[in-house]
Amino acid sequence: MKKIAIVGAGISGLYLANLLEKDNSFFYKIFEKKGSLDLGDGYGIQLSVNSINLLNKIGFQKIKASDVYFPKKVNFFDAKVNKKICDIDLSQFNFENNRYTTLKRSKLIEFLLSNVPKEKLIFNSNLVDIKEKEQDKLILSFRDKNIEEFDYLIAADGIYSRAKEILFKKEGLPKYFNSIALRGNIHNFENNDISLYLGSNFHFVIYPINQNKEFNFISIIRKELIESEISNRNLFNNETFINNLINQISLKSNLNLTKVVHELKCFPIFVSKKIKLPKLKNIFLTGDAFYSFPPSFAQGASQSIESANELFNEIKYNSSNYYKVRILKTKQINFRSLINHFAFHLSNPLNKFIRNIFLKFFSKNKIFLENYLGKIYKS
Repeated sequence: MKKIAIVGAGISGLYLANLLEKDNSFFYKIFEKKGSLDLGDGYGIQLSVNSINLLNKIGFQKIKASDVYFPKKVNFFDAKVNKKICDIDLSQFNFENNRYTTLKRSKLIEFLLSNVPKEKLIFNSNLVDIKEKEQDKLILSFRDKNIEEFDYLIAADGIYSRAKEILFKKEGLPKYFNSIALRGNIHNFENNDISLYLGSNFHFVIYPINQNKEFNFISIIRKELIESEISNRNLFNNETFINNLINQISLKSNLNLTKVVHELKCFPIFVSKKIKLPKLKNIFLTGDAFYSFPPSFAQGASQSIESANELFNEIKYNSSNYYKVRILKTKQINFRSLINHFAFHLSNPLNKFIRNIFLKFFSKNKIFLENYLGKIYKS
């Protein structure tokens, strides 16, 4: 029986654990550096049909109907005047019971946790070292002096991956994307689909996360910071700093966000510098630990699930295909994320006018949509 260490109890690590739990060929443990997982987090995620198809294979369709929402469209608005530019029909990518879905991230984590035995999830486990042993064995050392031996190591510990830092030193560290994200909650918003507001050097998205009229708010704001500001974690918890950011986009928007958005949190956006592959064949990176792209294509959670599924097949069937597939998909999504980030934040009036013409055309062009969205959503 092969022993697998999963470092990180996020979406990717927990989904992989769900697949391993159904296969008695493997023994696994999940090592999580936190003392617990926050199941009270009210912030939302979007899941396209590629990931819903995979989740349904482990029983996700049984989740309470009131805990999820199925938006039919993405509506594009000019944030300054609150005027609709166009919309994209998301339902065209749905098939059978696999529909584009939004929900609270905590609800997905809760579902994934329900299928993992408690004794297989080890909290307060800070990885400090990885060593290779004879016969393709790995020795993992943790800060609490715990040392264990495994056949495989799966690094699923997110963008700030400690495993990746151990493997690649400074090359494994992410870089600041000159942008800050604001997250919050809204109640009783007027539009029940996904609303994407485009502004000058910012955009924000509002979408329902369940059937209870709760909505997620996420804004990406371009913001250059010096090194000392980036490393100052207290800055991003500072109420004055957060209020200045929400005021900044409220003044450039026709919506009074300061009145409607609650429980605001702020964090700097980091992305991967480049794709890095471990030298050892029994160490794998998945989810954001493999590669984190700008959050302008709403594929973070879906790709965490998809990559974990690919990784399971790699280990089970020894296909030697995981990184080949993952690199190609990552490049496709990263390209689209960068294009979206650029287009959503245009400030020059002429450029915005031209962008809106293109949006109106391409949002109804089935060939373009199938290539730009369909190839990602339906894989």
